[in-house]
Amino acid sequence: MLTYVFSQINLSEPAVDSLAKASDIPAEKTLSIIELTTSGGVGGIIIMLSLFVLSIITVYIFIERYITIKRAAQEDLNFMNEIKDFIHDGKLEAARSLCKSTPTPISRMIEKGVNRIGKPLNDIAAAIENTGKLELFKLEKNLATLATISGAAPMIGFLGTVIGMILAFHQMASAGGNIDVEMLSEGIYTAMVTTVAGLIVGIVAFIGYNLLVAKVEKVVFKMEARTTEFLDILNEPVK
Repeated sequence: MLTYVFSQINLSEPAVDSLAKASDIPAEKTLSIIELTTSGGVGGIIIMLSLFVLSIITVYIFIERYITIKRAAQEDLNFMNEIKDFIHDGKLEAARSLCKSTPTPISRMIEKGVNRIGKPLNDIAAAIENTGKLELFKLEKNLATLATISGAAPMIGFLGTVIGMILAFHQMASAGGNIDVEMLSEGIYTAMVTTVAGLIVGIVAFIGYNLLVAKVEKVVFKMEARTTEFLDILNEPVK
């Protein structure tokens, strides 16, 4: 009986040793996003807050401009046909009322042309062109800001990385000969967080800017096409 008990104790010793060795293995250290953003000191926190503000501005400009440009691109297919009929029938007031009731850049350009009917065709074309430039300026509002953020955000992130590296090397110099690899690696990956954040904000702003520019170009193409169509209506002989 005693022999059986001692044999069971001897068999359980490897399991106990394996548990002890497992307990000696250090647990993997992980950092949350908040810890990463706040572990870079005051300079790192300022950089991350700046990038956070830029990200909010980027999202706001993209959503606001996307909705505005989408509304500007909407067009009534019968609009030009009705304008044509009103002009041929001499109902200019009805044409103006139709333009005012249609809140689009195209209708505002056509309204300017209707108001100039009776003057030389070059004057009408110039008035419509000037109105088109104003409408284009409204469509491109804040797009320059979005383009600036797409270029500035990565540079701001890189600035945070440089600041973090300077602090890391300063800690190494202060430690003298007792250079801790863990201290160096922690300073490096903390500094690199700002670069990652800056690149993310910059990429989102860059993609958003190009998408909005493409949509604006489509609206401009429609504006030019409707302007040409309106001038052709004025050149048509009266039946």
